[in-house]
Amino acid sequence: MAIADGRVTWVGQAGEPGEPGGRVHDLGPGVILPGLVNAHCHLELSHLGGLADRAPAGFVPWVESLMDQRGRTTPDEARSATRRAIRQLESTGTVAVGDVSNALAHLDLLEESHLRAVVFYELLGWDPARAETILAGASDVMTIASRPELRTRVKIAAHAPYSVSPELLAGIVLRGGPAAMHLAESPDETRFLAHGDGEWRSFLARRGLGHVRFEPPGVSPVAHVDALGGLREGTVAAHCVQVDESDCALLARRGVYVAICPRSNRSLRVGMAPVRRLLDAGVRLCLGTDSLASAPTLDLMADMALLQSQFPELAPEVIVRMATRGGAEALGLPELGAIEPGRSADLAFVPASVSPPEPLRFLTSGAAQAGPLPA
Repeated sequence: MAIADGRVTWVGQAGEPGEPGGRVHDLGPGVILPGLVNAHCHLELSHLGGLADRAPAGFVPWVESLMDQRGRTTPDEARSATRRAIRQLESTGTVAVGDVSNALAHLDLLEESHLRAVVFYELLGWDPARAETILAGASDVMTIASRPELRTRVKIAAHAPYSVSPELLAGIVLRGGPAAMHLAESPDETRFLAHGDGEWRSFLARRGLGHVRFEPPGVSPVAHVDALGGLREGTVAAHCVQVDESDCALLARRGVYVAICPRSNRSLRVGMAPVRRLLDAGVRLCLGTDSLASAPTLDLMADMALLQSQFPELAPEVIVRMATRGGAEALGLPELGAIEPGRSADLAFVPASVSPPEPLRFLTSGAAQAGPLPA
């Protein structure tokens, strides 16, 4: 492979006709691959590392613990943890991130990093009376955050169908979103939208939102969001654990990308995304770590390995694609995701003791550790 001015200019076998001259860097045995793309992450929650181990078991107790702990952290503590998390991404072969943020307080840290970043500015609000106020404030924030001189792109997003009122989601749709959202993550979400009760209803009451009237649509989270116009071409839907065949067909028909987060789903005990069913339906898949509040690290290779162990019948190239090209396509970064002339040379390297006979299977084996391409 030849690189010049940050771009791949040639790929082939050594000694082939047309091989360009120049300095040669032999990295030794290992695998060069397109830089990893973490399509779903929450960098601003990095100060909550290990929360899934400390919180009571279950999705709703974890959410309550997250909200409680988040309010006890100083801005400086949160910022320092975010800076460390960005370095962790860079050091484990990640070159781009789809970052979900409520506050947009760390855009400057992303600008200073080597990462390509698409930040999903996430709105949430269950009380429909507050929808217009939330949307007005978001418009002001987006105007500031979308300055043309910034390398980091910011897009409007919704949190989830159980935390965003139908009125607020409708407003987000009118503004061209949601570019991303959490969808069909837990059985609690499915039950709440089907029947309007369960643990999530009790949680809303404890948060002072018990007065909000909600007529459950009686359908799946995917169908509910679609009925409100929230499934758009290119929307990045995180998790999609609780989906059936009709949901998968709908996601594929709408052109939604689904970001699978295996370690986070395991930590929160919400189930396992039906990856085979999604693929068979034609849904475009990518891979994410989620936040350090629900995953032990931001090393996307660990999610690749867990996914392979959960679905041993999946061809390794499918998983590698999810972590590279799939994420690049989901985030709208066409220069990433493949090693081809003209593409960016934002690559990763996985060293090995000997040249692996099956490089792709080696990458998903759990024995591989990626890092940035050595200079």
